[in-house]
Amino acid sequence: MRKQFGVSIAVLLLLTSLAKAQSEKTAVQFINPPGVAKPNGYSQAAVINLGQVKMMILSGQVPLDVNGELIGKDDFEQQAGQVFVNIQKIIEAAGGKMSDIVKLSYFILDTKNLKTLRAVRDRYVDVQHPPASTLVQVSKLFREDVLLEIEATAVIPAKK
Repeated sequence: MRKQFGVSIAVLLLLTSLAKAQSEKTAVQFINPPGVAKPNGYSQAAVINLGQVKMMILSGQVPLDVNGELIGKDDFEQQAGQVFVNIQKIIEAAGGKMSDIVKLSYFILDTKNLKTLRAVRDRYVDVQHPPASTLVQVSKLFREDVLLEIEATAVIPAKK
């Protein structure tokens, strides 16, 4: 019961901060950095100014390069590497670092690739303080040649 109460307070505080931030017209900025493919009909990330920090919510990233070309056809390791490169470019475009990631959500076609995914991930995240994560095996993604998609959330300290 005590743990649920603590989580509820944390969620309430986050929602209060979000509501306050969103009441200011410039509190939420949608970005499409030049280093990644320009999406059609959505933004690569939403950056929410919470005062002391910015929360960044990234759209699901797939193994497409800046020109929208697939990297690593039939090669899970190459595809995972490109996805993390895209995540890094988006986070850095907002003034953040990969160590600012607080949550990763993975959508993969086959869990047999989990060991490879972890090895690639460990080249990009702080393995001493890894972010929270969720992994879901899915039957299909938006394209037949895409083997994984990763969403990320980061909390970036405000510049002083």
